[in-house]
Amino acid sequence: MMQCLSSIGDCSRYECVQLLDTKAVGVRREKMYKIDDHVACAVAGITSDANILINTCRLQSQRYLLTYQEPIPVDQLVRGICDSKQGYTQFGGMRPFGVSLLYAGWDRLQGFQLYQSDPSGNYGGWKATSIGANHSSATGILQSDYEEDMSLDQAMRLVIKVLSKTMDSTTLSPEKVEISTLTMQNDVVNFKIYEDSDLRPILDAVNSEVLKEKETAQ
Repeated sequence: MMQCLSSIGDCSRYECVQLLDTKAVGVRREKMYKIDDHVACAVAGITSDANILINTCRLQSQRYLLTYQEPIPVDQLVRGICDSKQGYTQFGGMRPFGVSLLYAGWDRLQGFQLYQSDPSGNYGGWKATSIGANHSSATGILQSDYEEDMSLDQAMRLVIKVLSKTMDSTTLSPEKVEISTLTMQNDVVNFKIYEDSDLRPILDAVNSEVLKEKETAQ
């Protein structure tokens, strides 16, 4: 939503001002959420539905921690929330949650894990996958370009490359992209959401690479 301002007596001069306060509570993050110290997720679909599921995941994780004094295994967390999602498909007067989720986490049993779940409650483990608009095209690119021994920097560049080729926008900017990582350092799991200042140089580099590829193809 944009606001047009004009100087008095001269309606030919306009300045566009962004009205949405991106730092406000509930607006700052739209797609990336932290569930627990060792689990995070990304969402695609109805954000209000996603908020309910994320709060349920957080509650389930804390209940397990309180009961057993250790973090919940990632696959058990995903299985529990997907069982709840599936229940909403069985009865009249209820509708499925209109959101797909990607869960990234680490536990001492299986290490780093990535799961994807759809509105029906079906889920599966992946090495790399995508959800949301144009997910089929994005997954196709991942199938051809993903390598298991990729570094974090290479993986981020691949993700941005996939976004640049599947989003409607020709160039990516920090206002259009959210990126987060889950890493292990000194036996501590770190969840990081990249700020605009961190994203801009990476986006600029990938935008240049994609532009060169297009020029070469022509």
